[in-house]
Amino acid sequence: MKAPRSGGGWKAIKYSLTLANKVGWWKLWKSMRTRNACKTCAVGMGGQKGGMVNEAGLFPEVCKKSFQAMAADMQPAVANDFFAKNNIDQLRSMSSRKLEYSGRLTQPLLLSPGEKHYKPISWDEAFDLVVERLKAAGTERTFYYASGRSSNEAGFLFQLMSRLMGTNFVNNCSFYCHQASGVGLGSSIGTGAGTLRLEDLDHTDLYILIGANPSSNHPRLMKAFMEIRRRGGKVIVVNPVKELGLVNFKVPSDVRSLLFGSSIASTYVQPHVGGDMALLIGLSKEVLERNAHDQAFIDAHTENFDAFKQQVTETSWDDIIAQSGVDRETIRNIADQYLSAKNVVIGWCMGITHHLHGTNSVQSIVNFSLLRGMVGRRKAGLMPIRGHSNVQGLGSVGVVPGMKQAMLERFEKQLGIKVPTTPGYDTMACMEASHRGEIDFAFCLGGNLFGSNPDTKYALEAMSRIKTVLYLSTTLNTGHVWGTGEETLILPVLPRDEEPEPTTQESMFSYVRMSDGGKSRFTGPRSEVSILAAIGQKLFAGDDRIDWKKLESHSAIQELIADLIPGYENMKETLQTHKEFHVTGRAVEEYNFPTESGKAKFHALPLPDLSVAENELRLITIRSEGQFNSVVYDEEDIYRGQERRDVILMNRADIDRLGLKPDQRVKVKSEAGEMPYILVREFDIRAGSALMYYPEANVLVPHTVDPLSKTPGFKSTRVTLEVEDVVTT
Repeated sequence: MKAPRSGGGWKAIKYSLTLANKVGWWKLWKSMRTRNACKTCAVGMGGQKGGMVNEAGLFPEVCKKSFQAMAADMQPAVANDFFAKNNIDQLRSMSSRKLEYSGRLTQPLLLSPGEKHYKPISWDEAFDLVVERLKAAGTERTFYYASGRSSNEAGFLFQLMSRLMGTNFVNNCSFYCHQASGVGLGSSIGTGAGTLRLEDLDHTDLYILIGANPSSNHPRLMKAFMEIRRRGGKVIVVNPVKELGLVNFKVPSDVRSLLFGSSIASTYVQPHVGGDMALLIGLSKEVLERNAHDQAFIDAHTENFDAFKQQVTETSWDDIIAQSGVDRETIRNIADQYLSAKNVVIGWCMGITHHLHGTNSVQSIVNFSLLRGMVGRRKAGLMPIRGHSNVQGLGSVGVVPGMKQAMLERFEKQLGIKVPTTPGYDTMACMEASHRGEIDFAFCLGGNLFGSNPDTKYALEAMSRIKTVLYLSTTLNTGHVWGTGEETLILPVLPRDEEPEPTTQESMFSYVRMSDGGKSRFTGPRSEVSILAAIGQKLFAGDDRIDWKKLESHSAIQELIADLIPGYENMKETLQTHKEFHVTGRAVEEYNFPTESGKAKFHALPLPDLSVAENELRLITIRSEGQFNSVVYDEEDIYRGQERRDVILMNRADIDRLGLKPDQRVKVKSEAGEMPYILVREFDIRAGSALMYYPEANVLVPHTVDPLSKTPGFKSTRVTLEVEDVVTT
């Protein structure tokens, strides 16, 4: 399969038209134009300004992934005899794509202990079973996990339920993606969110994109990069992989770009995998050696600079160059661009956070930005490129193991409840407790916890030891068939454009949208709020601390959110007027950092150990252009020219060095597991590195985590390759 010459463009348009043919042009158009927030990435669009409209009011703002998610929700219901015809073993033989396209779930399903088939049960039976199992499991043997697909309202109820049950074992999917960003930013500038608003990008003259591929994963950001280049700005891409869309992209909504393409990267740097931190230290060293840092800003608005400066000074250029894989001349060139720019934005994604030193890498980004005061004011700043559409909102409303003090105080004062102060479980801690046999009930609000986990064998063992696993889902995924407990229950939920009442979502720019909801396409599924409120009424019967009947109303929950969640006070106005808002205090202005001292903090950081043996490669797990998170919509990856997913993409020098040939079958092995009969493919990637597709390659990724953020190293697994003996007849 040959890759196109540009990302986006006519192929993206054609794909969207194909989806429209599949589900109906007028139906898809009407669905996309409703006033509901986008279901995919956290760049965000839709809401009260209208479907396919962004925060700045621009139309049309839409991408292929938005259409994919909407079309999946518009597919027919799962056939009545589907589960009778397919036992659990047959379901396990299905791919992620086949499970996704088996249809919408419309009735509660139970896989009983020892049974091979999911069987439908009534809603009353489901609620009784859930409450009985939750009560039996108790406080210390239950965990709560949420994905970013859920609304703020559902997330708020979810964490409230866990706290009333007396546990902080509640978390969200960010622990496997951007938690290192939250911890790193929080420790440096006092807020775990990005410091920008979308309109700030209109003034950017230098954007440094590190460890991210928005051309595949956040396509609507490509328009912002196109506009930076058009007005004479620069985009520096730092990525071990040469990604097609980051070189040239055809923005479908811009005629000139669609016809002729847009150059994206003005400078493209391919460091060693994990070498970003060394590069950032090298850039900081270059700025300090030139005495080009803003000492007045540093003295007035930062702390710990001397320790940072000493650490950087003592780090040798030889070590920086060797570990980063970037030569001194390139480092000088990037520093030149940084020093000549007026408004610098640094954005990053999981190429930064998916390492065992991920938090330190984020702190290194902040260090470099602070040298010239490029964070803490408008028009410049830091931009973690979040994945799921409301993952940031879930963190805001408390779906985290530990509440911030301000939120704790409000909960206890206004609700009169004592929030548990015992340590909470992050996502991996939940899995480890399950593996030890210490969890009886896992409550999963959306997502695919199993499919998101590293070390697939370990995850399978962990979840199989849980007595009851509960999923709230719209469609089937691999978690429902592999991530099963002794018994497993699936409750069908409504997507946000079918909610009976308005819900809210928060974008990566801390902008809170209100989604109107709409008419349900099927009889049977219920809203997440309806399900959680029903469980709450039964679970806390006789407990008058919270009126769970009242909390069936989304507006009642929104009133509580406005009162209890710092930064969400404007929700009161949203209730009255449907006016959307930015969370207060996020876009840091006038260098008023929300830290205890009011100052940003430099961190003195030594280089991590990235050593590998001569026969090893550093494996990066990646998503394809045809998938969203763990959901695989299409087997082919158009931008990388791959027609299948059982491949390992390597530099030609490594193929030759290891005595391999393109399209040869190999067994890929790591300390966690192995994958047989994988095809070797040549690709433009930094030598010493390799690419394989997530979530299939999770079997190779160890379940060790960054000690600060508890995020696994999905992009830094040491692997070896062994030639397979393929018998031909």
